[in-house]
Amino acid sequence: MDALQVIASATEIVSGMVGAISSLEQASRNLDEAPRRIQSLSDFVYDLENLTRRIKQKHAYKLHNPQLDYQIQSLSSLIERLHPNISKARRIVSKSRAKNLAKVVWTSVAGDPLEKLINSIRNDLNWWLESQRLAGSVEKVIESTAKTIPVRLKIKPEQGYPISSKCKFIRTSLEHDSSNRVILIVGLSGIGKSCLARQVAADPPMKFVDGGVELGFGQWCSRAACNGSKDEYQRRLARKICKFLVQIGFWKKIWDENSGDLEYMCCLLQEALYGKSILILLDDVWEQDIVERFAKLYDNNCSYLVTTRNEAVYEITEAQKVELNKDDVKEISKAILLYHSFLSEEEVPGVAESLLERCGHHPLTVAVMGKALRKEIRAVKWEKAIIDLSTYATCAPGPVSYVNEKEAENTLTIFRSFEFSLEAMPEDSRKLFIALASLSWVEPVPEACLESVWSVVGQENLFPLVVCKLVEGSLLMKTDSFPLYHVHDMVSLYLDCKTNDSVKILFSESSPEGIAFISPWLLTFGKETVKQIAEERTELCIGALEDKHAAITLDAIIQAVMASKSISELEASRASFSSILGPRIEKLISSNSQDLIAVTAEAITMIFSKTDYQMYFPSLEFTDAIDKLVSTLEGCEDPMIQTNMSIVLAKLAEFGSPDMVHKVLQSILINQLADLLSPNNEEWHGSVLTTLMSLIKTGKSNAIERMYALEIDKSLIKLLENGSEVVQHHAIVTLKAFYEVGGPPANGFLEPSNLNLLPWQVRLSLERFVFSDKSIIPLAPKPQSFEDLILKLLDNDIKQVVEAMQDLIPIVEKAGDAGIRNMILQSPLIKRLSELLQCGRSEKNSMKSESAFLLTKLACSGGEPCIKKFLEHDIIPELVKLMHCNVPELQDSSYMALHQMLFSNGGVLIINRVLQMGLIEKLAHSLEGRSMKTREVNMHCILDIVELGNKACLERMLSLQVVEKFVRIEKASGGSGETLAGFLRGIDKCKNLLTAERKVMKQQVVRKAKAALKGHKLEVHILAALDACLTEGSKGAGSSSSAGRQRK
Repeated sequence: MDALQVIASATEIVSGMVGAISSLEQASRNLDEAPRRIQSLSDFVYDLENLTRRIKQKHAYKLHNPQLDYQIQSLSSLIERLHPNISKARRIVSKSRAKNLAKVVWTSVAGDPLEKLINSIRNDLNWWLESQRLAGSVEKVIESTAKTIPVRLKIKPEQGYPISSKCKFIRTSLEHDSSNRVILIVGLSGIGKSCLARQVAADPPMKFVDGGVELGFGQWCSRAACNGSKDEYQRRLARKICKFLVQIGFWKKIWDENSGDLEYMCCLLQEALYGKSILILLDDVWEQDIVERFAKLYDNNCSYLVTTRNEAVYEITEAQKVELNKDDVKEISKAILLYHSFLSEEEVPGVAESLLERCGHHPLTVAVMGKALRKEIRAVKWEKAIIDLSTYATCAPGPVSYVNEKEAENTLTIFRSFEFSLEAMPEDSRKLFIALASLSWVEPVPEACLESVWSVVGQENLFPLVVCKLVEGSLLMKTDSFPLYHVHDMVSLYLDCKTNDSVKILFSESSPEGIAFISPWLLTFGKETVKQIAEERTELCIGALEDKHAAITLDAIIQAVMASKSISELEASRASFSSILGPRIEKLISSNSQDLIAVTAEAITMIFSKTDYQMYFPSLEFTDAIDKLVSTLEGCEDPMIQTNMSIVLAKLAEFGSPDMVHKVLQSILINQLADLLSPNNEEWHGSVLTTLMSLIKTGKSNAIERMYALEIDKSLIKLLENGSEVVQHHAIVTLKAFYEVGGPPANGFLEPSNLNLLPWQVRLSLERFVFSDKSIIPLAPKPQSFEDLILKLLDNDIKQVVEAMQDLIPIVEKAGDAGIRNMILQSPLIKRLSELLQCGRSEKNSMKSESAFLLTKLACSGGEPCIKKFLEHDIIPELVKLMHCNVPELQDSSYMALHQMLFSNGGVLIINRVLQMGLIEKLAHSLEGRSMKTREVNMHCILDIVELGNKACLERMLSLQVVEKFVRIEKASGGSGETLAGFLRGIDKCKNLLTAERKVMKQQVVRKAKAALKGHKLEVHILAALDACLTEGSKGAGSSSSAGRQRK
């Protein structure tokens, strides 16, 4: 809501309150009515408070301007004046009737107190309304003021970290010393470098008129984390700069096509900071060239605060170095201790000073110890903590890899604080923390991985309580938007020292079942040294050990793959596991264990790509794989196993020889698939229809005959009548393939009444299978008649052209006939329609609309040959251009034409052209347009592309922030959630995604939607709609992960 709208709403509310006051004045003579009237006034005030809070949130980054702040505060002032008077009025009318009777006598002498309050409230309201009238239009004044004020970027300061003298020193240096643009803050890990820098940047000197901004790098953005790969390091650094450009408002979104070119991104960075005055915090820098790239930018008044513990970065000669040491943090260490221990100055034991000294006043150590001693007032406990820290610091060896620390004893003290914190926790939390040392903490780790580690070392149902203790003790940090965990670099270093202990717990002390389950997780998320062990154990479990261990490992592989946060992670994980699983599928399927065969089939469907099927499936032709799969299916009643095995059998046929196709068609239990198409098995419809399509593709008429015999076509028609939108879509596609490949049966179930359920473009494709009357198949028109119409179409007279196009419609509808189609393609019809779409004059809008309609008909009936002709004449960009005009009729007709082209036989060609020409960017950008109609048609077009696109196309949409823009549309329209639900349904309908890709993609959409909706009043409502859509979609997908966990 704009500031103008807020003030307008406030004016409306206040006007309503004036009317309510008049009613209250009358109610003062009828005390039974007064409480209700006062409650109405109280509700009005509550609405005013909400409006005020909303406008403050919108302009939070501009409230540093006094004029803007004063105007917004006028509402707050009114609210403050109303609250006490309404409370007094409520107290007066709440007294008993006996007291009211006595009050009547007093009122006759001293005057009615309620009437006085009413007059006071009325005066307050009239004062505010008059102040708005005198201002002219407060809405316009506020907005005009806000527009002229530049946004001032803000950084959130660290909680529990007081402002120190070093903070004031750095701020003074920034104010008065302009010779050094870079200030390097150096010191021990955990000593508070980042906290100090945030305190400074959160309240930068006034000369930084554009505010402060923070950009974190971390070990992830270092050459070491990239295994020395220069290209990978530069790609990561470029990605960070992309994020920075979005943070400062130079970009609205990250453009993926440029995010890997570091030099180009640095040029954009130079442009973005031109003339700016920003205090930029570069946090946790590991490479010297990062600072140098920022420092060499010119024509700006920016300064840089850099935090690092890498000695190589210290060598930057033009930087002012500020070292943070024990003396600097000593002054604030006690405040940190009090904050984390939840104790006051009076409650903390006298030995607290000794504890601080033993901690070296190190902020991280103090914070960890404070949390370990939370609410502990017994001095003996504090003394024990001091003894423990001293003993450990003198006896324990220091970390070999940590070469930057100059004070080894302080480092060991920090480590001991971690152990002391662990000792204060339950044993389960201590055990989990050490076990987590096998994981790589360079990037955040998904919660599912931590839960899997815990399942090996403890009771699974206790995980939420156990991990919560580690988070409370600052040993783990959890992100809000997605269940991910990360750690402070000092904690990561401590865990590096415990890697051997963790490996011992997970691989030496665990049961064979536990090792079989945890190995795939560590292969995906473990340290490099641990990954080698995990890969060996994974291969051993699948290839050499007992069948039950192989089944557990395969189950864990499925879960680890599905824990991927993005498609790129999914691809890397899947490639790793397919190389292990592929060479062993013959042995696994030939097993005598039906459970192992079942989970192998599930893993194949989740992990294998088309390339994997082509590589590993042909070799199964001369094995008993088909017999084993069919044997397992015969006695199976589990729908998930039935669908997974049927998919594998269908893939064997698809990627096998003709003999393999014949054997699969003779063996596969199509009767089971027919049963799963019943309305009661909606959860499995998607998987079954995928299997049927694969069988039709390979078995053709032989497959169709078997399906007709089992009345599969009848089941599909029933799905058209009763299924969900996603299931109906898949049923239409399957039914169309049914009749196009095999033709209609003698006694088919598709009747004219069923055709009415289908989209008209599908109906046109299928009606020839229903109607036996040959007269409905049109004869070719006379060539001369068609030529005459073309001549009229080429005329310049608008009326003649429109008449010609209307007369051409019956001919165009018959373009399915090869003779008529060739006649159309050889004529100048399509070229002329393209020219008519480009007419600039508004009086020719009717010709544009008729042209779009003719193209719609041609796309539907003419198929791919006509689509290719459209592409030759660049009709697609012209239709997209018309979708952005200001004439609703043209927008609708151009969208319908593009829609039919997308869903025609040559639709994939349209998708490719849209991507090649960058039209997808134009569609996404238009979602933020002012015209509601433009947003509507572009939104529908994007949903069509989601349904028909591929993985690359969908990733492109996500990078263009289409989900976030859909959220804004939802907010503006009241938030039914239907737009976002349509996006999820489109992903469910997309036939170019594998099951795992579809699930990860939907998770990304929901994650983006949650982040964009956070804190909004429609959040709960819209997310509930998305949850319902996910539940519906999963019914068609046959989710396997939950079932896998049950088997484990």
